[in-house]
Amino acid sequence: MQGDSDDDAAASQLPYFVRDGKCYLPTEIARGGWGPTLSGHVVGGLLGWAAERLVDDPQFQPARLTIDLPRPTALEPVEVHTRVRQDRRRLRLVDVSLLQNGDPVAQASALFLRRGPQPDGQVWSQPVHMPPLPAEQGDVASLFIRTYGWGADIQNPDPDWADAAGQKYTWLQETRPLIDAEPMTAFTRAAMAGDITASIANWGSRGLQFINVDYTLTLSRLPAGPRLGLASLTHYSDDGVATGSAVLVDPSGPIGNCVSAAIAQTGFLAP
Repeated sequence: MQGDSDDDAAASQLPYFVRDGKCYLPTEIARGGWGPTLSGHVVGGLLGWAAERLVDDPQFQPARLTIDLPRPTALEPVEVHTRVRQDRRRLRLVDVSLLQNGDPVAQASALFLRRGPQPDGQVWSQPVHMPPLPAEQGDVASLFIRTYGWGADIQNPDPDWADAAGQKYTWLQETRPLIDAEPMTAFTRAAMAGDITASIANWGSRGLQFINVDYTLTLSRLPAGPRLGLASLTHYSDDGVATGSAVLVDPSGPIGNCVSAAIAQTGFLAP
């Protein structure tokens, strides 16, 4: 029916946040998989968006973003506070905090470096072999185009990449606006993708049993286009504390790395 199609189209464009004066109101799709709280990738996206707006200089490359998630962020209005810590010729260092009811619930530190001439020579780096980029997005409305080796409903679509006990991969394409109808920037996409590191690095034979408490994203350049990929690199855990890492790619190749710290917790359900 035409009415159903129109409703589906409207839902697919629903932003994660809408502005309300100085606050940002999360919509229903901002909920994550750990209960009635905001998804970590949405929180990271808002922090990265605010940091980029504060610097607002195309000559500066966002080189490092560290997101701290010390407590759940409720499905309630959020205030964004920013501060410039260092403003130098070749770097800018900024802080961003998210507040609810006057209390900080998440914060970020972001480092921006001035672009310049690329040195000559070659430096070794571990090669990354991603599964093929899906030709079509299919039925996934937002974020996950396809996952490989982890997840529930859309895992292991290709037999050649179907080792659920092995390395995990995902291709992402965020189709929704973050705030109102604003186009999403390349850095915001990368900031949101970085949160997925904990999922692919810590997903094991019994699913996801570690909850993300922070992640750090480093970038050599901004991603080109809307599609991003992640390949897990490491997972180490003892006594309920885990660290994991992944490489971030776009269709042209690797662009950065992500590392996450997590603590043991059960009860994850895909939103």
